[in-house]
Amino acid sequence: MAIEKYYLGCPIWANKDWQGTLFQKKAKAKDFLKQYAQIFNSVEGSGTFYVLPSLKMLAKWNEDTPSHFRFTFKFPREITHQRHLRNVAGETYHFFKTMQPISHKVGSFFLQLPPSFSPRFLPNLAQFLPNLSKDFNYAVEVRHLDFFTNKDNQSRLNDLLAKYNINRAVFDTTVLHHIQNSDNQDVIVAQGKKPKMPRHLIATAQQPFLRYVGYRKADENRDVLRPIVEEVAQYISENKTPYVFMHTAGDRFAPELCRLFHELLQKELSHIPLGKLPYFLGEKEKNTGQINLF
Repeated sequence: MAIEKYYLGCPIWANKDWQGTLFQKKAKAKDFLKQYAQIFNSVEGSGTFYVLPSLKMLAKWNEDTPSHFRFTFKFPREITHQRHLRNVAGETYHFFKTMQPISHKVGSFFLQLPPSFSPRFLPNLAQFLPNLSKDFNYAVEVRHLDFFTNKDNQSRLNDLLAKYNINRAVFDTTVLHHIQNSDNQDVIVAQGKKPKMPRHLIATAQQPFLRYVGYRKADENRDVLRPIVEEVAQYISENKTPYVFMHTAGDRFAPELCRLFHELLQKELSHIPLGKLPYFLGEKEKNTGQINLF
């Protein structure tokens, strides 16, 4: 039985480090999405931030994923980072037209705004949002600290998103930046690339959108995940449909972190069936081989 009541996944679906764990040991790159989608029911689609996919690529993504699977594609950087949402009607139309062949598997379109998008640009967002198609869900992530530390700016943003039934994306990097004196290259790179975002758990619409960057080893996150688990449990109890994405530095252990999150959420919501996370294909393959030896 697949995951129910919410969507869970990783920031990517193609990671060769997952061969032998999430993926079968001899899985090829062309197999990654199909095997990923046998375990999780959603994924971040960050590639569209850089370049839009071809029609052939969209057809393969559709073929490799079951009907219940949902992508969360990111708006192109020209719209969000280069133009700050100004005069982007043509680019936005082109983006939606390109993604139309797989639109039935879009869980949410993800509007990630740069740190330079300060509260003074809120009028841009206020003009942009009403023109979005009502056929989809959206999540907006802000990174400028004034949206977190200034109550007036925070309220202005939250009220605007709630007005249009748009989710405020949460990007929790507190654990990542709590790690000190690490000699792990993945951690060093991640701390350099990912901004210091305060934990700010909030839902402005019916599909709360949460991204968490944790310790590399899944079990080290058990205690610090507790507030997030409780918040997501509350969303589900309120008949909201959360999207939860687990990151780790380098993302080698992101699937295991997803598994831990689902385990903790099941315990928190023992009265609500959430489905069972399937066995990872590589681990299942390994266990079967060990059994056959005997």
